[in-house]
Amino acid sequence: MTTAQSPIARQPEQLDYASPTQFRFGIHQLPKVEFNTVSANLPGISVDTSAMATPFKDIPIMGEKATFENLSLSFIVDEYLENYISLHNWMTGISFPQSRSQFSTFRDTTSNTPAASRTETATDVIGQAIPDRSMYSDAFLMILSNKNNPIVEVNFLNIFPISLSALDFTQAATDVDYLTASAEFSYQLYEINTL
Repeated sequence: MTTAQSPIARQPEQLDYASPTQFRFGIHQLPKVEFNTVSANLPGISVDTSAMATPFKDIPIMGEKATFENLSLSFIVDEYLENYISLHNWMTGISFPQSRSQFSTFRDTTSNTPAASRTETATDVIGQAIPDRSMYSDAFLMILSNKNNPIVEVNFLNIFPISLSALDFTQAATDVDYLTASAEFSYQLYEINTL
């Protein structure tokens, strides 16, 4: 049985549609990527389900764990590859493929995110652990109206890169096509705020 609702109550208040070109993306760790961003997505979210067993058909019931899809980003690479290199350095800082010093160098000097420092008065032989806050960053996706006014802000918490695409150079290009790179990020969660 449905409840009756007046036709006036069903009318939308906003008659404009969202435009895929009206956005701004920024990430604190990668300031040179913001200006050159050509695409970003608002990742999907899913919730797991459970099943209650019955002799006939299992009955689905809601789960308790949310799973967020990865954040995808594409950007135009600048002539000196600064934005590409900054993302590459972040990934090698996290994964340190050559030596452990890559991790500490990125954490202590290269990272744009402030880090906690080791205390001078460590009393044990090993010393105190340093928080890894500088290995993460926060990011935002600002959705703009058709008049370029911010209307929705999506904040990503504790974001870090998990993949960076290759750059394909070729002499066979007949027209100037600027290099673009794509990256995937994982994060703790995102929050959507209406402005």
